[in-house]
Amino acid sequence: MAMNYNAKDEVDGGPPGAPGGAAKNRRPDNTAFKQQRLPAWQPILTAGTVLPTFFIIGLIFIPIGIGIFVTSNNIREIEIDYTGTEPSSPCNKCLFPNATPCFCTINFTLEQSFEGNVFMYYGLSNFYQNHRRYVKSRDDSQLNGDASALLNPSKECEPYRRNEDKPIAPCGAIANSMFNDTLELFLISNESQSTPIPLQRKGIAWWTDKNVKFRNPPGGKDLEERFKGTTKPVNWVKPVYMLDSDPNNSGFINEDFIVWMRTAALPTFRKLYRLIERRNDLHPTLPAGQYYLNITYNYPVHSFDGRKRMILSTISWMGGKNPFLGIAYITIGSISFLLGVVLLVINHKYRNSSNTADITI
Repeated sequence: MAMNYNAKDEVDGGPPGAPGGAAKNRRPDNTAFKQQRLPAWQPILTAGTVLPTFFIIGLIFIPIGIGIFVTSNNIREIEIDYTGTEPSSPCNKCLFPNATPCFCTINFTLEQSFEGNVFMYYGLSNFYQNHRRYVKSRDDSQLNGDASALLNPSKECEPYRRNEDKPIAPCGAIANSMFNDTLELFLISNESQSTPIPLQRKGIAWWTDKNVKFRNPPGGKDLEERFKGTTKPVNWVKPVYMLDSDPNNSGFINEDFIVWMRTAALPTFRKLYRLIERRNDLHPTLPAGQYYLNITYNYPVHSFDGRKRMILSTISWMGGKNPFLGIAYITIGSISFLLGVVLLVINHKYRNSSNTADITI
């Protein structure tokens, strides 16, 4: 049986009930919450509250920005581009080498001494590690030492999942494209003698990556036996269990490999390569003078118009060199202080005009 719709009935609480029954009521309960009578606070923006806020923000942000900017500028940093695209570059011969690997040497000068621990990075440009398929091309279970994933990698690793009818360890495009240049640093003591700078290859990866996310396959035997039945990535020269002579820094827990597997968000990035520790408090870690960089040029970037560089940098309490944060603080503080001055002038002018008009009337 159909029922006629009446808008008035809905507004008034619906159709009347049966004789003798209570009528339905749609009105909310008479409570402070449902009747919107809860206590509320709303700021009243007056010149006496707004102007001090602008001036306080400016007076706080500007000194902080200056401090951060000065701290960033005190960090020592030098970049050496060794891509070799320029004909005059010593590494130009390595763009299309007759033999692999190719070796080149670049001389440079440190104008100022580097104090404290010095960090050596390698940098790449125009390399899109943030591509969706590239980022997904890995098997975290395999990297965590799972025995079944070692021999049966995830399909996300295609087309770098199997080779020569054997599972690839580590599988995926990220591992296959691992950076493999070798960098060695020397201090030129005099024209006929040079001193090698000791480079620490351990301690460059995150603790959680080294001890939690990346593990070698279980087993009490040597690494080669644990990786039995697998093959190396297509572009690698040697298998994963030969990345380092130290068994605590080889296989999936090799720190160069771990650093590379943490993908970058932007196409121009740097990754930590080596650590130069300060050994003597009386002498700088890297004294000012002449140096040269020995490069084993393996990693090709010319095909995608990329560039390679080596960076030496110190750090401070705020990390590496980054002037942007200091500039941002100074800019925001200056704008706030300037707005405060402008609003103060406007308020003073129109308040006096309003008082004069009241007296005239």
